[in-house]
Amino acid sequence: MQSPQNRWPLDDVFVIDSTVHGYNTLPENHVDGKYKERVAIQLSDTLYAGHSKLIPDGDPKWALPHERFRHASDPDLMGHALFAESQTDVCIYHGTPLYGIYRDGGSPLAVGRAMRERWPDRVALYGPVSPWQADALDRIDRLVEEDKVLGLKFYPMDLVDGEIKSYRLDDPEIAFPLLERAQKLGVKMIATHKAIPQGQVPSEPFAPFDVAGAATAFPDMTFEVVHGGIAFLEETAWQMQRFPNVTVNLEGSSAYLLQRSPRRFAELLGSLLMWGGEDRIFWSTGCIAHHPRPFIELFWDFQIPEDMCRDYGYPALTEQIKRKILGLNHARFLGWDVDALRRKLAGDEFGQLTSLAAPWSGTLQRERAA
Repeated sequence: MQSPQNRWPLDDVFVIDSTVHGYNTLPENHVDGKYKERVAIQLSDTLYAGHSKLIPDGDPKWALPHERFRHASDPDLMGHALFAESQTDVCIYHGTPLYGIYRDGGSPLAVGRAMRERWPDRVALYGPVSPWQADALDRIDRLVEEDKVLGLKFYPMDLVDGEIKSYRLDDPEIAFPLLERAQKLGVKMIATHKAIPQGQVPSEPFAPFDVAGAATAFPDMTFEVVHGGIAFLEETAWQMQRFPNVTVNLEGSSAYLLQRSPRRFAELLGSLLMWGGEDRIFWSTGCIAHHPRPFIELFWDFQIPEDMCRDYGYPALTEQIKRKILGLNHARFLGWDVDALRRKLAGDEFGQLTSLAAPWSGTLQRERAA
C-alpha cells in the first residue's frame, strides 16, 4: 500500500480523521436564554482553552487567534489544515445538533458539504440529529437522501425552550424511532457524543451506559462512542468487549498524547486494546479543535510502557495496530477500498504536494496580508 512518492513521514500510512468540526462559536451564534452564560459562553470558552493550551511544547504556531477560532467554520482553513498541513488523507465531518445552544448547531453541516464539494474523495459526512425537533424523522430522510451522509451524530443533551433536556440512546420512545428510521434508510454508523459535558450541566447523560441497550436492539448498526475513554474508561472498554458493534472514536482522547508522562494515554488505549478494541478504535484529532499534524506524529511514535504491558496485561502497540487505528479500522466499517481510494487521492491538489505546509496557513497568510 505504498503511495507514489515519499513526501513526508507516514507517507504510506492511510489516515482518517474520524471527527472534524467547523466550529461557529461567535457570540451572535449563541442562543439567548437563562442558560446562555452557563452553557453557550462557557462551552465556547472551553473549546478555545483546549485549542490554545493543548499544543506541543506550548508553541503558539499550532493555535489560531481567538477571534479566528470563533469563526473557524471555514472549508478552506479546515481542508488545508487536514490535507496540506498534516498526513490526514480523509476526514469525516460531523455536524452537531446543539440547536438550543448555537443557532446553527455549533458545527454546521453546510461547512462539511462545502468541503465535500471541493474534495469529494477526501470528505464524508455524519449528519446531526436532535430528537427535540418536531420534524426529526423527516430531517433524517433529508440527511440521507439529499446530503448523502454515511452516519448520524447524536448528542445526549441540549437546551430546549431554554431548559436543559437529555435522553438516552436506549430510550424506546425517544431514540429508537430515530434509529429505526436510520436503519430503514440503510445508515450503519451512529456516533454519540459522550464523556465531555457541555458546560455547567449534569454529567449523567454523558456516561456511555445507554449505548449497550441501543447496540443490543440494533445489532446491524455500529455505535461510535465519541471521546471514548476520557471518562468512564472501564465501562467503555467493557462495552467494546461485550458488543461487537460498539466502537470508540478518539476525538479529544488523543489530546492525552501531549502529557509529559505517557501513562494516562497508555492506560486509556491499553484498556481499550486489552478488551478487544484493536479492530474497533477510530483515530481523531477533532480538527479544528486541534491541529492534526502533531497528534498524528505523536501517536505514530507512541509506545505503551513495558511495565504497563507486563503489570496490567496491555498488548504492545505494534505498527500494525497503529495503522488500523489511524485509518484502516474506520475504512473497513465504511466499506472503503483503501488501495483504490489512495490511487485516486494521489492525483488531486493535495496528493501532488511534496512537503507539508505551515500550520493554519490555508487562509491566515492571506488574511494577515490583507
